[in-house]
Parts: sequence; C-alpha cells; structure tokens
Amino acid sequence: MLRKFLCSISLLAIAIYFGHAASPTSGRYQSDSAAMAGTKTLTATEATKFLPATVFFRGQSAPIQARNSGGVQFAKDALLLVALVDTAGYSSSVQEKYQAYLITEASIDIEGHSLKPGAYGCGFVGGNTFVVMDIGGHDLFSAPAAKDAALRRPTPLQILPAPSGTGYRLYVGRDYVDFAQAPVEWSNPTPPHP
Repeated sequence: MLRKFLCSISLLAIAIYFGHAASPTSGRYQSDSAAMAGTKTLTATEATKFLPATVFFRGQSAPIQARNSGGVQFAKDALLLVALVDTAGYSSSVQEKYQAYLITEASIDIEGHSLKPGAYGCGFVGGNTFVVMDIGGHDLFSAPAAKDAALRRPTPLQILPAPSGTGYRLYVGRDYVDFAQAPVEWSNPTPPHP
C-alpha cells in the first residue's frame, strides 16, 4: 500500500513538472504584459520614502532633490527609483552627464540596453542622448533620447506609463527615454535522478 502511494506521488510530481515545462507561460521569458501586471508608478512623495537623503557617486556624497524624484514598483516588490541630484560639488565634466541617481532592484531594459540591479548615475546630454554610468562615473552605455512636445505638464523629473502600455518613460523636462522591466528568466528545476 505504501509502495503504491509513493509511486502515485512520484507520478504526480513528474506530471506537474512536465506539465509546467510544456505550458506556454513557462517558457524562458515572462511576457511583457505579465511583467507589467502588478506594477505602479511612484510619485515623488512615495519614492522619497525609499530614497536616501544623500547618495554616493564618484567618490563623493550629494543630496538628492526629493521633490524631483519618482519610481516604479514592479511586481514582487522590486523597486526602481530615480531622483535628481545636487551636483554642485562635482566638476563641470561630471555635472554635464550626472544629473540623476537611479537605483533598481530589477533588471531593466532602457532603449534596448540591459541594466542589472544596482545604483547608477544618469543624465540627458545634448538634448538627444541618455547616458548611464556606474557609481565610479564610467559610462556604461548611451541611448537615444526623444523630446515629447505634446507633454502637458513637464516637470524637472517624472516617470509616466509609456503610451504603448508595455513600459514606462523617464522624463527630465520634455526629454525622455523608454524603459521596461527586463523579461524574467524562468528556470525549470532539474528532475531528480533515481
């Protein structure tokens, strides 16, 4: 009897494993619409609750501009936070690119560039380029930025849902870049060997 019960449990476990592996939603990546489910944008007041008062970048600490911050709360409580920074103590070459501090707990995609969880400096330069740097001030990538002439109320910094419904836009004034949470890789457990 016990042997029959254990055999039934084993068969059920195998069926669940192969049923999960064959299901359309258990592929290698989670779909964009599934990644958007359960997310919400954060206002400056909401984002400030999570942001530190000062941030470290390229050997110095600088205060954030709490009123000019925003974020996204992705599903499963992963946050993305961005705030403009007071860069008065930095050289002019750093100030040109380092305008905001970006913290993300989830991998994100910015205009086709992958960004892993971490803390970064970023900024809009030349009116049509968005630059992302590591906290040492080294450029990681630059992406094309656009200008939204139709934006009703531009502010120094804000995050809004993208019109396409599949991501978000990070705005500084009317300049923006599109970003989204990167697809989540699913790993199927290896079945136990007998």
